[in-house]
Amino acid sequence: MPTVFIPAQLQSFTGGARKVEVKGKTLREVIEALDAAFPGLRDRLVEGDRLRPGLAVAIDSVICSAGLRQAVRKDSEVHFIPAISGG
Repeated sequence: MPTVFIPAQLQSFTGGARKVEVKGKTLREVIEALDAAFPGLRDRLVEGDRLRPGLAVAIDSVICSAGLRQAVRKDSEVHFIPAISGG
């Protein structure tokens, strides 16, 4: 199963877990599985039918360009990368 690394800002949804394993062959399926295990998490990752603005996803160290359709292998590492602001 893909391993999903949870950003610190979202670890309250996962009971403090920094990484979790869920099923999914696409990013959409991974997010749906995350939401099934940790209700409310999907709303923090997706807006409508797209990733939330200011959020990037890296799968196996490559920033996704296909959005929720992006393929995920069963041994993939998925990282949600929130925008960093400041100055």
